[in-house]
Amino acid sequence: MTAHETDALVTAAWVDEHLDHFQADDPEYRLLEVNNPTVTADSEYTPYEDGHIPGATFFHWEEDLSDGTTRDILDKEAFEELNSEAGITEDSTVVLYGGGRVPNWFALFAYWEFKYYGHDDVRVLDGGKGYWVENDYELSTETPEFTPQEYTASGPYESIRAYKSDVEQAIEGGVPLVDVRSPEEFTGEVIAPEGLQETAQRGGHIPGARNVPTTTVLNDEDGTFKSPEELRELYEAVGIEEDQSVVTYCRVGERSSIEWYVLSELLGFDDVENYDGSWTEWGNTIRAPIETGEAE
Repeated sequence: MTAHETDALVTAAWVDEHLDHFQADDPEYRLLEVNNPTVTADSEYTPYEDGHIPGATFFHWEEDLSDGTTRDILDKEAFEELNSEAGITEDSTVVLYGGGRVPNWFALFAYWEFKYYGHDDVRVLDGGKGYWVENDYELSTETPEFTPQEYTASGPYESIRAYKSDVEQAIEGGVPLVDVRSPEEFTGEVIAPEGLQETAQRGGHIPGARNVPTTTVLNDEDGTFKSPEELRELYEAVGIEEDQSVVTYCRVGERSSIEWYVLSELLGFDDVENYDGSWTEWGNTIRAPIETGEAE
């Protein structure tokens, strides 16, 4: 059990104890490695084909979980098809993990997408792939093949998703906006982390946003999540408390899904939305207001 009293987060030891379940054809348990290799090549990252947790199926964040034509997440039918082909049902216990410049960078986006389509039992490996590899847990190069299943999604549950119009209303209503990007992105010094292609024409942040960089919610030594007490202190330091509605955003919605998860699943905030359009939408929109420099 982790320090967080929730089934949404599991330890490497727990996953290790369930490896037989993850490798079985029975769809009760499924394990998914979610990454975007094109942006993690410079990270300490073990590609799926060079070694993954036994029984894990690979989902590519951009190719499998997104629609490149609409620049959106999968629609409901495509999400159902993806899971069906992977041998997953809506009743499966799905555990997600990944690497990246931030542990579980893309796995948490997948978690948010699974919740958007109403998957009840989805969990995340604390510390992600980096923790698994660094602690010498078993790796496999065998790609599992599972019998396709029928997956029926529910939702979508729009209460966990923010659109541009919702952000505009949040600004007007004083709803806290959490910008999870680096301080350099927040101030407008840079528009995107080096080497990443999704960008905007302007740098800065949404008016009134508070900056809580994603790296600050994780322990430096192993990439696991900080304790509930430490996490609450991070948000309270910028004036955000549990009784408030909150909107998280980043550049394209993946890092912000990490802090959506922290606020919603680890700290139990009741009303948290992830603005997946994020800075690539807001920063490219003509006449959308922005601020630069440090938060006031």
